[in-house]
Amino acid sequence: MPALKIATALWVLLPLAFGRLPWLAAHSIRLFDRLRPWSMMEVYLLGVMVAYVKLIDLAQIGLGPSLWAFIGLIVAMTAADASLDDQELWDKVAPQATTALLPPRPGTTLAACHDCGQVALIAVGGHHAHCPRCGSSLHKRKPASIARTAALVLTAAILYVPANVFPVMTVIYFGRGAPDTIISGVIELLHGGLWPLALLVFVASIMVPMLKLIGLTYLLSTVKRGSTARLRDRTLLYRIIEQVGRWSMIDVFMIGILTALVNLGAIATIVPGVGAVCFAAVVIVTMIASMSFDPRLMWDVRDDKPGPPRPLRA
Repeated sequence: MPALKIATALWVLLPLAFGRLPWLAAHSIRLFDRLRPWSMMEVYLLGVMVAYVKLIDLAQIGLGPSLWAFIGLIVAMTAADASLDDQELWDKVAPQATTALLPPRPGTTLAACHDCGQVALIAVGGHHAHCPRCGSSLHKRKPASIARTAALVLTAAILYVPANVFPVMTVIYFGRGAPDTIISGVIELLHGGLWPLALLVFVASIMVPMLKLIGLTYLLSTVKRGSTARLRDRTLLYRIIEQVGRWSMIDVFMIGILTALVNLGAIATIVPGVGAVCFAAVVIVTMIASMSFDPRLMWDVRDDKPGPPRPLRA
């Protein structure tokens, strides 16, 4: 994912730097935006740290130069993301339309593209229009947002139980071994005196998925009830849920590293468990659930209320 993200960025930015529009520019920018939440280099780095702590009990471990190069890559990519202006990038492909250039016609309404932000006219109630700038589907709100998000949240809640009950891996050392769950791994880090790392794993792997499920359920229930209370706070809650979900992949990456490295036959072997598969599914499903939820539905409820709009508290 990081390699594809870098290649896509270079494909778009290098020709633009020389005043040329790259081939399939709009599709490439859309792909770049889609890859952002799935390129988890910083999360993988924390997985490496946790795996390092577990490996020092089995063998003498040395840190290679590629680790420092990887840290440099994370810093460089973070700086690149922070300095890139998405709107300026899209304006290089095509200028942003204004409402003055789009006079409304009977049976039409204005809609903003979810990908590039282009304003366009679509038929009222229509779902088959396409953005004139990037080609993605246009709609006033994400189709079936509530039903799709609720189904994904329910799926993740069901998977959350086996993810924490069943072992995520089994460490076999000289013929003996015991399965480890997520919570037992946290306890092991505490016994080793690594309480900051134990706290990090506990928050990322146990608290964050549970709080995401609770938070999404709360947001869904408030939309269904037509609540207009604390709209800004609920919007902030959604943004937090959207950003922190991927950090739960720390344990999944750690298990992948250990399984690949520790395969020493009768001396030491690490075997992944069914809990790891369920936990990875929980993280992925909750990430897709947060992407499926349309936070503008919360504000639609307020706009549909009769009477003058009520002031929002800062």
